[in-house]
Amino acid sequence: MAKKTSVLATGGAGFIGSHVVVELVDAGYDVVIIDNFENAATDVLQRIARITGTEVPTYAADVRDRELVRHVLGRHGIDVVIHLAGKKAVGESVAEPLMYYDANIGGGIALLEAMGAEGVGKLVFSSSATVYGPGDAPMDESHPVGPSNPYGRTKLMLEEVINDAVLAGKISVALSLRYFNPVGAHRSGLIGENPRAVPNNLFPFVAQTAAGWHDRVRVFGDDYGTPDGTGVRDYIHVVDLARGHVAGVAHLLSGRMQRGHERLNLGTGRGHSVKEVLAEFSRQCGFEVPHEIVARRPGDVAACVANPQRAEHLLGWRAERSFEEMCADHWAFQRAVLRQEAEPAA
Repeated sequence: MAKKTSVLATGGAGFIGSHVVVELVDAGYDVVIIDNFENAATDVLQRIARITGTEVPTYAADVRDRELVRHVLGRHGIDVVIHLAGKKAVGESVAEPLMYYDANIGGGIALLEAMGAEGVGKLVFSSSATVYGPGDAPMDESHPVGPSNPYGRTKLMLEEVINDAVLAGKISVALSLRYFNPVGAHRSGLIGENPRAVPNNLFPFVAQTAAGWHDRVRVFGDDYGTPDGTGVRDYIHVVDLARGHVAGVAHLLSGRMQRGHERLNLGTGRGHSVKEVLAEFSRQCGFEVPHEIVARRPGDVAACVANPQRAEHLLGWRAERSFEEMCADHWAFQRAVLRQEAEPAA
């Protein structure tokens, strides 16, 4: 029997990573996870197994541990790496920039060194739309870069490190996938976004407010030049995002890219405002989610929407799930978290 293609997912137990792992397993790949569980619960592994019927080999370790990463790459005969591990809170990155450069840039460099040493040449990198500077939406990949915070700068810097690694022959091919705003959850309700700290992103904060964990949602400004005055963002269902990674892996394995580094937007191409998010969540949960309008937040832009046509052209991928599905699935997962917390301890 021919060996199945093996994929390593660093950060594979996190919100996005767990969905990527599920989609990879469903697509027939052998998957291995490295995650330090700093921002992920260990029970997500059992949840992935319940969804897929497969126990995914997992190493509880930091990607900066070069020798461990080399061991995993060699032992499992890894063909492609998806690098999702890293710190991701914008506000925290402003307060602790050195920690972010150490974790995100240091982790990426250690991974690339291990890949080069083990002869693993294919990489999919979890980047971000925060690499872009301000400007009119929708944004394609030629939009000027100009991140406004250390988190975004680590993503852009690591894209450049990857580019140089390809040019130097340390790895052969890479895709940097620039996410817009991942939301939603797996339809099973078993995996989704459940931040340990107060969420920095709108969807989980709205969901937690609907669940009674916060008294209200603060809407930062209603005087932008948008249809209803509130900020507009391109929200993408996390399952669509995960399937974009599967399409990326297939593209790298197809041989159409012999060498090089492509940067691709993953979004829907359509924006929704803060007020639209609140209205749809209120419809899904059956009551109005409390909120108040406050002053604009420094650094926020009026709109950030993807032009995803390049990803569709190269990968044959496009986002399929609706805005209503994003809100419904996110709320379903939040309700599942509430039920779990209400269950008596065994």
